[in-house]
Amino acid sequence: MNRIAVVEDEPELARLLGRILCGAGHTVTVAGTVAGALAAIRTVDPDLIILDLVLPDGRGEDVLAELMRFRPLSRVLVLSSMTQVATRVGVLEGGAVDFMAKPFANAELLARVNARIRTPATAAQASAAMVPRFLHMAGVEIDVQQRELVVDGRHVPLTHREFVLLAFLLERAPEPCSRTELLERVWGTKFDPGTNVVDVCVRRLRSKLSNDKIETVRNVGYRIAA
Repeated sequence: MNRIAVVEDEPELARLLGRILCGAGHTVTVAGTVAGALAAIRTVDPDLIILDLVLPDGRGEDVLAELMRFRPLSRVLVLSSMTQVATRVGVLEGGAVDFMAKPFANAELLARVNARIRTPATAAQASAAMVPRFLHMAGVEIDVQQRELVVDGRHVPLTHREFVLLAFLLERAPEPCSRTELLERVWGTKFDPGTNVVDVCVRRLRSKLSNDKIETVRNVGYRIAA
């Protein structure tokens, strides 16, 4: 039996989600605010979190950011009517493992939930908790604890996904990584959810590195320059 936290402020929809998930054998805890969600997640320690982005006391993105700070291996499925590409890219880069639009089909929701619960934490996420605070590789320094780049003594913040992507590229250096491999190992999915999310994340990470440390390998993908 898996524990699922549903963060949804619309009572009717929250009850529907509860019925669907409980009917499939999961236990469900519902919260309708940012504060309530964070408190419930700390108490319940859920296997999966279903997160709306519009909440009465803040944004779902705030919940996601706080989760990535104190519970970085959280599996978060965003369920939202805000379906713009920028929103989807933002939450996937911010640490969510999936995005699903409202309204939704019950069968698809259950399929996505079951798939995400079965998906283990990415190798880069799991290994990040076991390395020293400062990691020096291939001329790049990162603060693992704060998830920041250190560039010429300056600390440059990274999003959760930028951090995981950079850690994986460093782990594999100097070998190249294909986009398919990056989607699977960094985003935990075998398909691109219509966002070109790998290329967007690499582009943002390159701008923060302030140099050409990430090389494009033609017809393959990306690697950290030696």
